Amino acid sequence: MRSGRGGIVVHDVVVIGGGAAGLSAALVLARSCRQVVLIDSGEPRNMAAETTHGFLTQDGVAPEQLLATGGAEVRRYGAQVLADRVVDIAAVDGCFSVETETGAVVAARAVVVATGLRDELPAIPGVREQWGKGVLHCPYCHGYEVRDAPLAVLGGANRAFSVHQASLVRQWSDDVLFFPQEIVLSADERRRLSARNVHVVEGEVNRVVAHDGRLHGVELASGQLITRTAVFVGPRFSPRDELLTRLRCAVGDDGWVAVDATGRTSVAGIWAAGNVADSPAQLVHAAAAGSRAAVAVNHYLLELDIQLSLAEH
Repeated sequence: MRSGRGGIVVHDVVVIGGGAAGLSAALVLARSCRQVVLIDSGEPRNMAAETTHGFLTQDGVAPEQLLATGGAEVRRYGAQVLADRVVDIAAVDGCFSVETETGAVVAARAVVVATGLRDELPAIPGVREQWGKGVLHCPYCHGYEVRDAPLAVLGGANRAFSVHQASLVRQWSDDVLFFPQEIVLSADERRRLSARNVHVVEGEVNRVVAHDGRLHGVELASGQLITRTAVFVGPRFSPRDELLTRLRCAVGDDGWVAVDATGRTSVAGIWAAGNVADSPAQLVHAAAAGSRAAVAVNHYLLELDIQLSLAEH
């Protein structure tokens, strides 16, 4: 740690977000003997899920268990972990001032933003209530657990994702129905779905029905109830990138904050890692992105250290 103007303590790095990307970044940086402060609001994207999958050696663990283990690991190497929400980042006197909801201010030479994204779900009654249980979005994460069962895919605002998902989910079950909703399928799309033996069900979906907390089926506006074990949806992915855009980080043509392969943004000293800059990074990919960002941040700080030493001598 260093002292800035007025005796303010300046840490090496602030990591914002305590999911897989943020924890991974904090771990690598703390093990690099950097002074790290991780600030987390306690709202991980995957908390609605009962288990996590596809993360080697951690397959099947509950999200809260994975995050608790990661938090303990970063603390072991000296990182500070604050339970708070960051509301602003400002560039001040050659470093960054990070302000939280409770009024705390933490200064650092670099910042890793790993605030994730929001899943904007279809506005169909029952979808939100069953999210992470009977309503799912990633077959790689949860398809195996509902394999060979009667499945449904609901069309939504994320058109391309929804149509692709209908064909993809068929890999886990011989009984897949696609409810296109407002999507008007082309003739070619219908042929492709038919080739996969995915049946298209016309008509407006009224609600997703659950009994005793478990998904039961899909009800159409006509009143017809079609029994299903699980429903896959294609959410619209909305990055939690307000902190980055307020810093005027450049945004790409796709509307997401532009980053290089390490997560470096257009603002020197600011990195973005995980779902905030990658739609939709799976858990293991988010962790890898955090690690890549951390190595790049450490090299960035190394160059600052060298320049400072040269100036002093």
